[in-house]
Amino acid sequence: MIWSFLAVLFSGWLYVDASYRGPQWQRWVFKPVTMLLLLAWAWQAPVLKTTDYLILLGVLATLVGDALTLLPNKRMLYAIGAFFLSHLLYTLYFASEMTLSIFWPVPLMLLIIGAVVIATVWNRLEELRWPVSTFFGMALLMVWLATERYFVLPTDETLTLMVGAMLLLLGNIVWLVSHYRHRFRADSAIIAACYFGGHFMIVRALWL
Repeated sequence: MIWSFLAVLFSGWLYVDASYRGPQWQRWVFKPVTMLLLLAWAWQAPVLKTTDYLILLGVLATLVGDALTLLPNKRMLYAIGAFFLSHLLYTLYFASEMTLSIFWPVPLMLLIIGAVVIATVWNRLEELRWPVSTFFGMALLMVWLATERYFVLPTDETLTLMVGAMLLLLGNIVWLVSHYRHRFRADSAIIAACYFGGHFMIVRALWL
């Protein structure tokens, strides 16, 4: 387990570093390698319940989405669909084995964040407006359920899941704003760090 854990961290660090200052090929190599190592690490978890396979399938859907982003822009719609599926699978996992007790400030805050982000990029999305909005809405729902699960049952596992979901949402926000509104120097590194950190924290919950 320790060597798998170290391999995931090392590959993830190389991916984030490549996103900031490395050549493009290094980023293309270590992004799928990192996700494959994460998938292998998740598979090695000591006890896998039926619902835990939702996380493995979520990582696998992310790998498919990553592969589709390397193809021409015409495949972007399919990539967004794969990432939507990944977030949906994570959301189903968060919703399993929990009693929903709504803490209204959380969904209200997420609705405000979603409205502001979509309004910021709406005019630039063109034909991807509704696919991106649907995907981002799923990301917001994912964070809401992860947060509610932590409030209902505050443990190390639920805290890890909540942090992972929030990191994925933050990465999506930075990606949307930087890609469709305004680029800044460290945007790729921030997106990569949130992307890797989010999936890593969610997979880590299988070991707690």
